[in-house]
Amino acid sequence: MKDYMNKTITVPNILSFIRLCLIPVILWEYIFLKKYILAAVTVIISGITDIVDGFIARKFNMVSHVGRILDPVADKLTQMAVIACLCSRYIMMVVPLAILVVKELANGIIALVMLKRTGNTINSRWHGKLATVILYVMMVTHLFWVNIPTFVSDIFIWTSIGAMALSFVLYTLQNAEKIKTAKEISESNVEKQGNESVDY
Repeated sequence: MKDYMNKTITVPNILSFIRLCLIPVILWEYIFLKKYILAAVTVIISGITDIVDGFIARKFNMVSHVGRILDPVADKLTQMAVIACLCSRYIMMVVPLAILVVKELANGIIALVMLKRTGNTINSRWHGKLATVILYVMMVTHLFWVNIPTFVSDIFIWTSIGAMALSFVLYTLQNAEKIKTAKEISESNVEKQGNESVDY
């Protein structure tokens, strides 16, 4: 089977790039045109490309180094852009936006440490996928339901906040354990090599 790991131009990567290009379109439709339903449709199209590129990457083994970076970057920037748009009409949206920014910055730092220590990056977990689904449901609901009652809006927003906070804590604990294990293995190997040198 063809190896795509070092490829830049692949179908999944093109779809991720399309998602990046849709971000300014969403901002224009929501903030300047105030076409909230149109913006919601564009967000859904963006979400569909995300699902399709993941399916193609796994089904046809088109996973690449570029894709591992481009795909999550496109996802998170889209989420931040949409929530930023919603902040203009729903002040409580500032909270999930702040959590999302802090969460991604922290995960980015952890990912760099993991890459240096283990050679691997953060793998997606069930709680991360669940938090993403809840976040998209919250965003799309607010985009379509323009006059959503405040108490209903708060329920969606706080559910999303809870899911993101839980995912962040679990990711932090799991990856901290991986980093600790990798460090112990590295120190053990160094010690073993040192003993072998002495024996020689």
